[in-house]
Amino acid sequence: MKEQARQARAESRVIGLVPTMGALHAGHLSLIERARRDCSSVIASIFVNPKQFAPNEDFSKYPRTFESDSEKLERAGVDFLFAPEPPEIYPNGFATYVNVDGLSDKLEGRSRPGHFRGVTTVVMKLLQIVQPNFAYFGRKDAQQSRLVTQMARDLNLDTEIVVCPPVREPDGLALSSRNVYLNAEERKAATVLYRALDAVKNELAAGVRDALHLQGALHRTLGAERHARVDYAEIADAQTFETVVRVSKACYVLLAVFIGKTRLIDNLYIEPKSPDSEELLFHF
Repeated sequence: MKEQARQARAESRVIGLVPTMGALHAGHLSLIERARRDCSSVIASIFVNPKQFAPNEDFSKYPRTFESDSEKLERAGVDFLFAPEPPEIYPNGFATYVNVDGLSDKLEGRSRPGHFRGVTTVVMKLLQIVQPNFAYFGRKDAQQSRLVTQMARDLNLDTEIVVCPPVREPDGLALSSRNVYLNAEERKAATVLYRALDAVKNELAAGVRDALHLQGALHRTLGAERHARVDYAEIADAQTFETVVRVSKACYVLLAVFIGKTRLIDNLYIEPKSPDSEELLFHF
């Protein structure tokens, strides 16, 4: 992989990297599509990263569909697929980790201790191996995207992190590799995440800015779905991921909800239309 990437750089090609854990869906393919627009050489990686799964999480059960993933990537126009084995990424005696202080221990980090250390470490390794001009991440994993952007800035990486909008089903459910775990009844129930975000959007559009009031709308919607168990439902600053008291600048409405045994995340990104404007823009 390093040799192929070096060759591409020697030919002055613009390299885009799309890191994935496989089990590809239209959300991943939208990142590939964006990379193909921006870059002359597109590399995708498939690596189910053991370092970002806690002992009680679904690493062994995480969907692995390598053959169909490879076919999808080929059809999507990817130039190279990088699919290393765990011992290649974490050789015997591996002892070096990347941690983004502050951002890593909130929300997802609080619910999944050690998760983000595993994410930033493997992303740093992939960026070091490929050294792309651009790397593409989905905004559905909002906190992850923010952490990776911070890491790239802090460590003076040459790679620009590009964050792309999530892709949704017609009923609003954000695409996720974990959606395959849902049975038919749970799949129907899973739309409650989108409905909860939409309830907050409607409150904000009506002029409500108090975060406690908005959280009430979130919890009322989520609480009405018997299959849903809330891990967290918070409104946080888009830069620091600290909870906010009032919506007055760019922020996220962030959800992590168990539908049956499957944990799903989603978010709504909110920003002022202009620096002095009370009017808000909403990005699902």
